[in-house]
Amino acid sequence: MKVSDPNQHNLLKILSLFSLVRGYNIIVLVLAQYLTARYILDPKTPWHILLLDLRFFAIVSASSLTTAAGYIINNFYDSAKDQINRPKKFMLEHLISQKHQLILYLVLNMLAFVIASVISVWVVLFFLFYMLTIWLYSNTIKRLFWLSNVFSAILMILPFWAITLYFKNFETIIFYHAAYLFFLILARDIIKDLESFIGDWVHRYKTLPVVFDHITAKTIASLCILLTYVPNYLIIQQPFGSIHYFFWASIPFLIFVLIFLWFAQTQKAYLWTHNFIKLWILIGVFSISLVFR
Repeated sequence: MKVSDPNQHNLLKILSLFSLVRGYNIIVLVLAQYLTARYILDPKTPWHILLLDLRFFAIVSASSLTTAAGYIINNFYDSAKDQINRPKKFMLEHLISQKHQLILYLVLNMLAFVIASVISVWVVLFFLFYMLTIWLYSNTIKRLFWLSNVFSAILMILPFWAITLYFKNFETIIFYHAAYLFFLILARDIIKDLESFIGDWVHRYKTLPVVFDHITAKTIASLCILLTYVPNYLIIQQPFGSIHYFFWASIPFLIFVLIFLWFAQTQKAYLWTHNFIKLWILIGVFSISLVFR
């Protein structure tokens, strides 16, 4: 991708970086951590106090930097299959060379380590574990049958465990939310495997669609979606405030996603299904503000 205009080239580099570190996901992660802290973990603390809490800000920053680094290393190891599955995205993200991607990966992790070291030894150990697990997932586990999907879902939830430990609040709603999010992310990850089937098959990734078939993968993804109804029911039964509206709406919405999934046959249709779940997770993030209201 060659661009003669320097301004346009710089803009493309910025877009490349934003795509590489999944800037949208990082913004949602930061928002979700602050909303979770304000409305679930420490609801009595006003916004201005929470925003001035430098230790909490440090944990959120370390989480964001480590996660962004994780997206880079995952992209690095997946570049061959992404060239097949997402050629335009591949071209955009590789405006930044793989050498510079690795340098950025190391810099982000080092920044996260330095920030974590300011807080406590336990926080340092947590983020070291998080960094190593992300690398292990990207380098090895992602190619392993079934385990890759479970690990991906766990890695998405770990930043919330960090802030839960910080506030030392272990309300049941936290675990219900975590279970709901885990099954939803697990379903989304399996659907992403359906979407990227060709590249996975060519490069011998042992995903569910490759090892079995599309029908089996759809069945397991559907089971994961149906399992969200267990924490969904438990939350609705508890006095957790207006968040009930989100979980009531979740019932018909996820039924729609299930129906759409079973009619999906093309890469584009699987992308739509994956994005429906992604949209619902975003709505869920904003719905956190309804807890205990």
